[in-house]
Amino acid sequence: MEFKNKVVVVTGATSGIGAACAYAFGKEGAKIAITGRNPEKLEVERKILADAGIQVIAILADAGSEEENKMMANQVISTYGKIDILINNAGISMRALFQDLDLEVFRKVMDTNFWGTVYATKYCLPSILENKGSIVGISSINGFRGTPARTAYTASKYAMNGFFESLRTEVMHNGVHVLVASPGFTASNIRTNALTAHGSSQGESPRDESNMMSAEDVAEAIVKATRKRKRDLVLTTQGKLAVFLNKWIPGIMDGMVYREMAKEPDSPFK
Repeated sequence: MEFKNKVVVVTGATSGIGAACAYAFGKEGAKIAITGRNPEKLEVERKILADAGIQVIAILADAGSEEENKMMANQVISTYGKIDILINNAGISMRALFQDLDLEVFRKVMDTNFWGTVYATKYCLPSILENKGSIVGISSINGFRGTPARTAYTASKYAMNGFFESLRTEVMHNGVHVLVASPGFTASNIRTNALTAHGSSQGESPRDESNMMSAEDVAEAIVKATRKRKRDLVLTTQGKLAVFLNKWIPGIMDGMVYREMAKEPDSPFK
């Protein structure tokens, strides 16, 4: 697949992997539509893309709102005439033991990560079917292996993976490509903005991000995987190892994952 004049929608594109994907596909000649909840950040990102010579529109929309996703899809089609590729990137994380977690926080994570994906896909799908395009879900290694203190995030990513596996099978004879991209630890602001037990942002990331994969590297890998119409993309050596080991030695992995998470600064296990 070549991307010149393709219409690419990227949800949650005001920073991190979403912003990097918008730039990467835009530099390939695609027409870009970005979404986000913060109008100031959305305008900053729109200007960055426009200044780089990328054709772009910015749509203020909350991923967790069905009506705003419907509006988003209609606005993209009204502006560009079609949708070729949808990148379901909008997402939030959390960090708290389940026993301490407000269920409203759990719902918020599921609303954004899972339902946001369902809503965007639902309303973009008719045009993608017509154009035999691609649907990309930005999942996580947590979609294969749960980690403690991240129950809601893990649940949302497992749900995403199951949703896309089922959808992929439904559309496999319609020429539509479905890719699930699962980055490992990536240097982005998702941990900075992760929700605490009562819904506030945790602030500083609990992990050293200096040696993590960059959002730009993740975006380039997603561009290549979309071009090749790959089924799955699991990134980083650590991520691939975690998926492999969890398949074959899940009991041992329980202990390994617990010890790794317990090492984090301010770990809830301490």
